[in-house]
Amino acid sequence: MRYVAPTREAIKPDVFTHAPLSAWGEFAVWLHGPRWPSIDELNARWPSNAQERFVAQTRELLDDGLHYEERIAAHGLIATREGNWHDLFNAVIWLRYAQLKRALNRQQMAEIAQVGRRERSRPQCAQTHFDEAGVIVLVKEPRLLQLWDRHDWHGLFWRHRSAWLDGSIAVEVFGHALLEHALTPGKLLVGKALAVMVEEGVDSADAIACCADAIASARWLRDPQELRPLPLSGIPGWHADNGQEAFHRDAACYQPLREGRTYPSPLRIEG
Repeated sequence: MRYVAPTREAIKPDVFTHAPLSAWGEFAVWLHGPRWPSIDELNARWPSNAQERFVAQTRELLDDGLHYEERIAAHGLIATREGNWHDLFNAVIWLRYAQLKRALNRQQMAEIAQVGRRERSRPQCAQTHFDEAGVIVLVKEPRLLQLWDRHDWHGLFWRHRSAWLDGSIAVEVFGHALLEHALTPGKLLVGKALAVMVEEGVDSADAIACCADAIASARWLRDPQELRPLPLSGIPGWHADNGQEAFHRDAACYQPLREGRTYPSPLRIEG
């Protein structure tokens, strides 16, 4: 069933005090202020050297005959529906993670050149899944990756709960649909993840830059099966019930590993 976000008026302010929405405080006035931001207000947040701009998605704009990605690549225009949660979250992702967004656009354009506007290739599906529900996961402990490989959710989120609190494993949310879904309290969130093994001294900016380079150079996101599911609701503070062990034994977001399913090796960044 297609998700329908609550209206702006129906959302309780405390939704924005919980993960993942609590991490977007620099956009607070847009997210839980009294009104929707205008296109001009969105554009005012771009750095001076940015080539992209948000533009209202009108019938006149769409009549240019360009694919959404082509319009970005050719003219730097990001079609944006005003008063729309999905597109507002897409805008804030662009403003924070423009390097990743540009990498995705570059590869989407390469695929359009190969298969045309009407077909969708396996790489395009992977890129869209990551755009909508993607997370980048920084992992310092190999044993945590091994638990994740096996879908040992009880081990990853309960027995090693402290790892999520001490920085041994951390998440950067990229998918704008994930943020939109988080508007509904209690919703079980599952991200489509790229894993990065990091050493001490490597921060999230390093990991994001590494992922953007891997995507732009067509080394990653060539197939949806590359993406690891990560039940974000298991992370401490991301769901009201996950402080109890029972949650980690039977939560619906915890799916077993399918027979024969394997994941690619993570990227590795040395400190």
